[in-house]
Amino acid sequence: MAAESVTPRGAGVPARETDPRETMRALPGFLQHRLTLFTGKPIEGQKPPGWTPTYHLVSAVSAMAAGAAVSAAAWVLSGWWLVLLPVGWAVTLHGMRNLRMMIYHQCSHRNMYRRRTVDRALGHLISSVLVIQNFERYSREHVADHHAAHHMTLRDPTVQAFLISLGLAPGMSREEMWRRVLGRIFSPLFHLQFAVARARSFWQASAGAEKATATVLYGALTGVTAVTGTWPAFLVVWCVPLVPLFQVSNTLRLCVKHTFPAKGTEVRRGREYFAGLTNAIFIGEAAPTGRGAVAWCRWTARMLLVHAPARYLVLTGDTVVHDYHHRYPSSREWHDYLFARQRDLESGHRGWPGYEQVWGLVPAINRVFDSIAAADPEEYDAARIASVSKRELFAAFDD
Repeated sequence: MAAESVTPRGAGVPARETDPRETMRALPGFLQHRLTLFTGKPIEGQKPPGWTPTYHLVSAVSAMAAGAAVSAAAWVLSGWWLVLLPVGWAVTLHGMRNLRMMIYHQCSHRNMYRRRTVDRALGHLISSVLVIQNFERYSREHVADHHAAHHMTLRDPTVQAFLISLGLAPGMSREEMWRRVLGRIFSPLFHLQFAVARARSFWQASAGAEKATATVLYGALTGVTAVTGTWPAFLVVWCVPLVPLFQVSNTLRLCVKHTFPAKGTEVRRGREYFAGLTNAIFIGEAAPTGRGAVAWCRWTARMLLVHAPARYLVLTGDTVVHDYHHRYPSSREWHDYLFARQRDLESGHRGWPGYEQVWGLVPAINRVFDSIAAADPEEYDAARIASVSKRELFAAFDD
């Protein structure tokens, strides 16, 4: 487990000697942009690569196609080639999650291409392909209940997911929360309920275009697999990353999105309050000092085997800097997310309090769990949710 590293509110740019990303500055220059994408954090003064909304869209779709192609080839060739299945699943899942967490999310804010018709059509297409909550409802609830005065209240889908879908509650120990979350991740019943709820939340009140797209797409796939007898290939190549793996990633991502306000917090408005509910989650750990080969081998192994899966499969795209999005939800610079946050940090964050950061997925989850444990049990009583929301059990869980 990586050591926890937090920059508290009110702090400016972290000192180089205490910032894990700055310890990597000594590595060769050709690695620096790769390390920025990997960790989610640029080094001071680093120039952006010039990403665009279309770049992110094409990258996500390409990853899904490439991953499905690798998985299909492995399945057809069989034998030892089946060891490539996890690789194909990982690439497919990465594309799906980027499509959901960046493209679909920005479309819901009418901020992808900033053209309502185009963003809406793209949102409908993505919800149809991924079978997630229909675009109109997600867009309405996300903006109204997650980005407004109801943020991190019982009306917020994130809070409902924690209290109902995961069964977490104030006063619960960190260890018990981990047991509950891991228990659900490995529970077939949980995944079945989640998958059914996804289909229901997509179909109910979805636009005609969404229904038509999903019917044609999955109807055609069903027809082809029925005629050709390739049901196993379809289930293995597409459905494994689409359903259980997608939902595992969804669950772990949920567990780092936002912290709960502490019991007794009186001021529930203003930039200081809202900024304190979200922090960046950077991936990786400080590079070793000196030239010891053993230390560098250990660091490299941990970066590749521990941190890379967290970044590639859970904290995809701009999710590492979700705090920037909550400060500037309609930022025109969203597609340049890592560098936009760094520029804001270096320029003094324009009337907002200082940014907070945690290094490592597990420490980030621990921080959220600790905030739940310290939250007001009366305020966050799951029994009260029915009185403030009509969402079905797992619809609130769709990130």
